[in-house]
Amino acid sequence: MSKRDFYEILGVQRRATADELKSAFRKKAKELHPDRNPGDSKADHNFKELNEAYDVLKDDQKRAAYDQFGHGAFEGPGGGRGGGHGNDFSTSFTDVFDDLFGEFMGGRRGGGGSGNRAQRGSDLRYNMEISLEDAFTGKTATIRIPGSVACEACSGTGAETGSKPQTCPTCSGIGKVRAQQGFFTIERTCPSCQGLGRIVKNPCRGCTGSGRVQRERTLNVNIPQGVDDGNRIRLASEGEAGVRGGPKGDLYIFLSVALHPLFKRNEADLQCKVPVSLTTAALGGHIEVPVVGGGRARISIPEGTQSNKQFRLRGKGMPPLRGQGPAGDLFVEVMVETPVSLTKKQQELLREFEKAGSEKNSPETTSFFARVKEFFNDSKD
Repeated sequence: MSKRDFYEILGVQRRATADELKSAFRKKAKELHPDRNPGDSKADHNFKELNEAYDVLKDDQKRAAYDQFGHGAFEGPGGGRGGGHGNDFSTSFTDVFDDLFGEFMGGRRGGGGSGNRAQRGSDLRYNMEISLEDAFTGKTATIRIPGSVACEACSGTGAETGSKPQTCPTCSGIGKVRAQQGFFTIERTCPSCQGLGRIVKNPCRGCTGSGRVQRERTLNVNIPQGVDDGNRIRLASEGEAGVRGGPKGDLYIFLSVALHPLFKRNEADLQCKVPVSLTTAALGGHIEVPVVGGGRARISIPEGTQSNKQFRLRGKGMPPLRGQGPAGDLFVEVMVETPVSLTKKQQELLREFEKAGSEKNSPETTSFFARVKEFFNDSKD
């Protein structure tokens, strides 16, 4: 089977620069790597073909020969896989190996024998529900968190008292080992130290060598004013302890605000529905409404107030989170309550009131039925 054009394989023009070749190779290598194409029978062939193309074109002399003679430049005596672009492939590919595959091969190569491979502890999540009043005033909450903490017996090293972890002899403290497989240099997590770069010959009996133990901790958490559903608080280094002295993870507290029997929240604003009597709505008067955080507010109800009328109390809503911006408002919506369980005397008075009434007393009703009458007249036409 004839070979494909090397420039076509890389997806570049023949006049492509060295940087353009390298960029195209990296992009294609990520796309075609066999580890990212499981089950594809052609993955190995396509990846090997890409590497061969780049190995030729990145070398000025090989590229010049290829441009002049094509694939024939590397066939016959002195060419082919033994003729210059096969045996040194692993060296050229290693130059970009870490950049390409660190994300799924365990990260970049470490420095020579530093041994600083301790693993960071996991982050933790804690769900906390608070009341609307707590969100308004802020509070300090005490919570109990189960999780891993550093072992006191070995100070988190994982080694028995009197000993200490040693640099892994298999990977020299890098945490990874490399193996040559034909054209490829494969990097894997060190099987001796599981990527930590250190081994413990005398494990601590308190933590069996992990450097951490399970324990419940008590923490005080400051909840600021103005928090809302979905807000989260990050407590740095309050998560799981790291393995063998590694840094701690973080603790994330996710907040939810419980439903309130009187108030409904809309970001920083609050809404409250308040019933008023028929006489107060008709004649006017005053009502008092509660305010979150304590106290009451007085509202004047004008004559002829209808249901769903809203009154705005500025600054009586939720405080701004961390003092950023103005406080919200409180919107009070009145609901005119129709009297129930009337006595005979009350019924008689209402009938007398109805007889003495006029269209001016019920403008909405008069307007509505006028439109109804107009609608039926138009239908007849």
